[in-house]
Amino acid sequence: MEQPLAVGVDGSESSLRALDWAVDEALRRGTELRILHGSSWEWYEGREPSFEINRSSVRVYADTIVAQAVERAYRRTVAVKATGQVLPADPAAALIEESREAGAVVVGSRGRGELTGLLLGSVSLAVAAQAECPVIVVRGAEQNLAGGFGQVAVGVDSAEDAAPVLEFAFHAAERRDAEVRAVHAWRCPAHELPDHPRAEDATDAHRLLAEGELAQALREQLSVHRDRTVRREVVEGRARTALLDSAKTADLLVVGARRRKGHVGMQLGPVNHAVLHHASCPVAVVPHL
Repeated sequence: MEQPLAVGVDGSESSLRALDWAVDEALRRGTELRILHGSSWEWYEGREPSFEINRSSVRVYADTIVAQAVERAYRRTVAVKATGQVLPADPAAALIEESREAGAVVVGSRGRGELTGLLLGSVSLAVAAQAECPVIVVRGAEQNLAGGFGQVAVGVDSAEDAAPVLEFAFHAAERRDAEVRAVHAWRCPAHELPDHPRAEDATDAHRLLAEGELAQALREQLSVHRDRTVRREVVEGRARTALLDSAKTADLLVVGARRRKGHVGMQLGPVNHAVLHHASCPVAVVPHL
């Protein structure tokens, strides 16, 4: 059996959507689901610390959130063993700690106290940036959330770093009986200069190099998943644009994130930020450890 799947809940509509998605994912994986709520009262989003807060009532409220989440999970299916736990910690820190033992951590795209117009919640962003296991941020349109496209999109940067990202994407596609859409973006510097004539030979050279990079990255997974349909897309342009376009018709978008040892700050690049804030489907961030 795979490691348990963990999902963070806070009572918001976004976290309930994440919970539903996590229940379905746990069923696909054949694993347990841990439903977690970080209850540290001074860390509630949208609320200033106050010594007048009744900690007992906060704990009761936290217990209620978790109990209702567990009940919701079992209403969705009794085939998944779901357990709930209130953790006396900052929500992001609690989920990052949980990532050391979880197969993946699932979060919603926004919390209860998020400012109007904020595209991705601070807890979700922190977890995606620092977790030690894959993190799935559940966002997007209902058809994407329901798995209506039969497609898992994956961004491939370089063949050197692609192995864990592609392994995650192929396993996700296998669980869904979906095709893999492998996207690799490339850019020709000459085309980005103003009024520079387009040299077809330069374009061909860059395209061939990109196609070779993608082929090399896919080689291992193609040998393992011989029956999986794979669509290769080598796109000239910005990676964020290519990935956001692929997310429109995907049930899941998988991207990688480099983890620098000893670095405690945010470890998400601009492409990661773009897809986490704007993708039309759930986004899985797979760390390169």
